[in-house]
Amino acid sequence: MSQSAGESTAPIVRPAVPGDTIDPAGMRVIWLLLAAAFVAILNETTMAIAIPSLNQTLGIPPELGQWLTSAFMLTMAVVIPTTGFLLQRFTTRQVFLAAMSAFVLGTAICLVAPGFPVLLLGRIVQAAGTGVMMPLLMTTMMNVVPPHSRGRMMGRVGLVMSLAPALGPTLSGVVLDTLGWRWLFGIILPIAAAALLLGAKWMTNLGETTRAPIDVLSIILSAFAFGGLVYGLSQLGGGHGAAGGSTAGSVPPWGVILGGAVFLTLFVWRQLALQKRNDALLDLRVFATRNYVVSVIIMGVVALSMFGTFSLLPLYLQNVAGLDPTAAGLVLLPGSVLMGLLGPVMGRIYDARGPKTLLVPGTILIAVALFTYSTVGVHTPMWFLVIVQILMSLGLAGSFTPLFSASLGSLDRSLYSHGSAVLNTLQQVGGAAGTAVLISIYSTFLHAGEARGLPTAEAGEPGTHAAFLVAACIAVVPVVLAFFVQKPADQEVGAPAGH
Repeated sequence: MSQSAGESTAPIVRPAVPGDTIDPAGMRVIWLLLAAAFVAILNETTMAIAIPSLNQTLGIPPELGQWLTSAFMLTMAVVIPTTGFLLQRFTTRQVFLAAMSAFVLGTAICLVAPGFPVLLLGRIVQAAGTGVMMPLLMTTMMNVVPPHSRGRMMGRVGLVMSLAPALGPTLSGVVLDTLGWRWLFGIILPIAAAALLLGAKWMTNLGETTRAPIDVLSIILSAFAFGGLVYGLSQLGGGHGAAGGSTAGSVPPWGVILGGAVFLTLFVWRQLALQKRNDALLDLRVFATRNYVVSVIIMGVVALSMFGTFSLLPLYLQNVAGLDPTAAGLVLLPGSVLMGLLGPVMGRIYDARGPKTLLVPGTILIAVALFTYSTVGVHTPMWFLVIVQILMSLGLAGSFTPLFSASLGSLDRSLYSHGSAVLNTLQQVGGAAGTAVLISIYSTFLHAGEARGLPTAEAGEPGTHAAFLVAACIAVVPVVLAFFVQKPADQEVGAPAGH
């Protein structure tokens, strides 16, 4: 099954999922999971536009307020590595109900939070539930959807991942301008509670469970590894990190990053030892497949650029361009709606033509959009920003479906849950790192300019240029790697049921 760098680029072969159609019970579970994922992503994207307003309302600096997003992604990066084990150890129903319960509880905490610390706690509890949802959805899809239809179904995942961001910023802007920030959670809470109740009634179990014990040491190593890396990255940028700046005698950012790298090495060593008896928290044998490796690298880099940009863009739109929250949300709306509508179309194109037809132009559009964003300033017209964001959204629409489908489709069925966990972990770590790095760059220039007496708009403009330029340079990597992603042979229409 696996390929090395020197092997040919022939289609990848692996055993197909039996059957040519989706079981009705399995389809119902997928729709429940899609609805839950929609609510979770909607919650995440409403916060992006809200950060500048929350900074002002709560009296906190931008780099501290950004932890409402960074801590959310960081928590998911810690939780998601456990999902490979959880999805094998517990039933679909148990995992879904636990995840949605955590999300509902976290949303309730945010709704009644008296200040920033409790609000941050609520976001972390929310993230604990959200982190399980996407791996559960993707693993379930891989287990119940015939290989030749996976692009079409993954396109529905793309639809959810796009429509929620399309509604989130605009909803957030309107709510902030009319009702106040608490209603961001007040609106989400009843929807999440309804999804939990529907799941309790309709969710069924799919697949088989195992009785392997969970390895506590692996969880600890994972938390310190990914937490250290992302926190250290957030502290870069002249001491203006997410924790509000370094203090005398504190560990320098590179020290924290080095510590995270050491824990990551220990985590990998622990998993390699445990997977010999199939007890790994995160089975790293997924990296034996070249197509999977290339796909997850692209996904991680795209996530770094995308989440970093989506966190920085609201700060630019409101602090530099001078738009109110509603207008800032409207800048993001057309591109996100188009991206959502194109999700199923991209899925059908993938099923018919394979990944390169979508992925190569998609990654190019992302890079072009980011390079263009590095030129915007105080007086950039709103219509120009809308066009750039549409280009960005088109690129993302052309990237997600082939990456999800080709990566997981390259693995053995026994590794689906672990492959989904790794994919989502790297996506979240990349997103958290991108957010931390770009916000740190922006904050460094902003603070330096304000120290010289410049107004916020003029002080933040050079930081916007530098941060987007860094994201654009990083986004060149997926353009090159996109040419090496293949379509697994059993995803071809008419492929035999086994090989």
